[in-house]
Amino acid sequence: METGNRRLIRPQLNDLKMEKNRVQKKPVPPDQTNAENFYYVKQMQTKTPMVFVLKGGETIHGVIEWYDKACLKINRDEGPNLMIYKANIAYMYKEEGN
Repeated sequence: METGNRRLIRPQLNDLKMEKNRVQKKPVPPDQTNAENFYYVKQMQTKTPMVFVLKGGETIHGVIEWYDKACLKINRDEGPNLMIYKANIAYMYKEEGN
């Protein structure tokens, strides 16, 4: 029986590491969840009185009339209606005591 030149075939170590890394990656989350849009639509439909605190510390009270990618239009009782850039809003919350 002739043994000849036998060669052990096994995958390269680098190939195994690459396959292991591919399996462990988490799926990429979606770019947009639409949660912000859902919140605005809900507040617009119920005409919820809101308080908007701007980055400079100024507060604005009013109701969201409409929104787009960059702005909110706010209807106010005490003063003219305003269009506010979202980038200028520090935070907002529902006005209490109504």
